[in-house]
Amino acid sequence: MTIPALQLYDTRRRAVRPFEPSEPGRVGMYTCGPTVYSPQHLGNMRSQLVPDLLRRVLLASGLAVTYVTNITDVGHLTSDADEGDDKVEAAALRASTSVEEITGRWTGQWATDRRRLGCLEPDLVPRASEHIGDQIAMVATLVERGLTYVIEDGVYFDVSAFPGYAEFAGIALDDLAATGRVRHLADKRHPADFALWKFSPGEGKRLQEWDSPWGVGFPGWHIECSAMAGRYLGEKIDIHTGGVDHIRVHHTNEIAQSECALDVHPWVSYWVHSEFLDLAGEKMSKSRGHVLVVDTLTERGIDPVAFRYFTFQAHYRQQQAFTFDAVAAAGTALRRLTHHAVAAREAVGGEDVRPSGGRAAELGTAFWAALCDDLNSPRALSIASTVTRDPELTAAERWALLADFDRALGFDLATASDPEDAWDVSADPAVAARLAERQAARAARDFAAADTIRDELAASGIEITDTPDGPRARRSST
Repeated sequence: MTIPALQLYDTRRRAVRPFEPSEPGRVGMYTCGPTVYSPQHLGNMRSQLVPDLLRRVLLASGLAVTYVTNITDVGHLTSDADEGDDKVEAAALRASTSVEEITGRWTGQWATDRRRLGCLEPDLVPRASEHIGDQIAMVATLVERGLTYVIEDGVYFDVSAFPGYAEFAGIALDDLAATGRVRHLADKRHPADFALWKFSPGEGKRLQEWDSPWGVGFPGWHIECSAMAGRYLGEKIDIHTGGVDHIRVHHTNEIAQSECALDVHPWVSYWVHSEFLDLAGEKMSKSRGHVLVVDTLTERGIDPVAFRYFTFQAHYRQQQAFTFDAVAAAGTALRRLTHHAVAAREAVGGEDVRPSGGRAAELGTAFWAALCDDLNSPRALSIASTVTRDPELTAAERWALLADFDRALGFDLATASDPEDAWDVSADPAVAARLAERQAARAARDFAAADTIRDELAASGIEITDTPDGPRARRSST
């Protein structure tokens, strides 16, 4: 199947543009990863699913992609104004444990949740705390070029030295003091000036601090991404992704310091930002107490991959309203798609076939045209659904199309079991009794006991799939 040229909306130029990598055949792609002081909520995970879809489309197009997403384990303060506590250190102190335990726990949770949502593994996952030297070197370059100044609490970037600072986010610098996002500190020359290196407080030792040419301290949050992206992707990046909440401060600051330190413009060729996931009309956020995670879905009997399907039902540049009913409905649609895919796959014996011509070619072309039109995933899902019921398609054509589409969709249709192939547990009273015990444990929110029963059944060759209509049991194929 020939895949058309990709068109992407570039935040910097505020327009959809043809995608052209800086090096033919190769793409460098960076995504802002998690700050690992707490679990990543479903809104955070949406900003992982969007670049995963984009990466898969690039790979399907025959491009070699180097995909980097970072771990922020130091330097992200509670205020975008470079004030407040370090989020990671504060979490460690609250839990009376070490930074390593906190960051290890939540990094592991994030990595596991990405896999549960069907994301490809990143090529590189650098940690900020392991790249302090790279960050100090970039700050030193900015200092040498006269773009910084030092005040009592750290080394700051002087935004007046970068005339294009306000262009990316379309902000008015004179209005920043009133936004509440970047507050004025007495010694800062401008409210938008941001910290490159923060000094440790004189009265005590931080849990994480390092020597630098300017004093003992720790890096500013923004310099971390610039340094790690440069280390692994070079001076110029093809694609940088993240949530829209990063545009105004974090990504604006990344651009300023990177272009000044590296003498390159633009530093990033295409900026791709995903919109918020809304809960009851509000942005899902930890500060508002709206913390729903992947485990929240499984507790309600929803397959995490249903959230992947749900995410793709909206365009990534549109806010998406979250409800459990909507995700459960997406799960139903996913099961229907999987059922038809498995039936077609088994009809042809899993043979590796390709769409030939006629109606199959028409649908295949339409699917990839949709995804290459700025990742129009809702249109792509609609076409995939059409394939499952189109009477003009043979089983071979249906499987060929769905297998081809799954290179981008990531539903693992090649190895999926038929979700409709449920085993009648009433045939085995012992199994039925254990399932009833598991349901009772779930109702009592004793998820540890429920997981133990599920593991015991799996060990005996019985797979359990939770659905909104209750658990489905089937004999394992292995």
